[in-house]
Amino acid sequence: MQSYKGKQATVTYDENVCVHAGKCVGRLPSVFNLDRDPWIDPDAAELDALEETIKAGPSGALGLTRNSQ
Repeated sequence: MQSYKGKQATVTYDENVCVHAGKCVGRLPSVFNLDRDPWIDPDAAELDALEETIKAGPSGALGLTRNSQ
């Protein structure tokens, strides 16, 4: 399990669960960019859009936890 901490939220990614459908990259390329390291930047979009994109993932490989303010 990998974690990517941003200012508002932390995104987790489980590569063992991912089915590589590409929904995250297609829906929110500003956050999920395979040409960048790290490939997930939780601060590159509004929190609501990030949450919706993660919920749309078919495998559940991505997770989101809102950080304490």
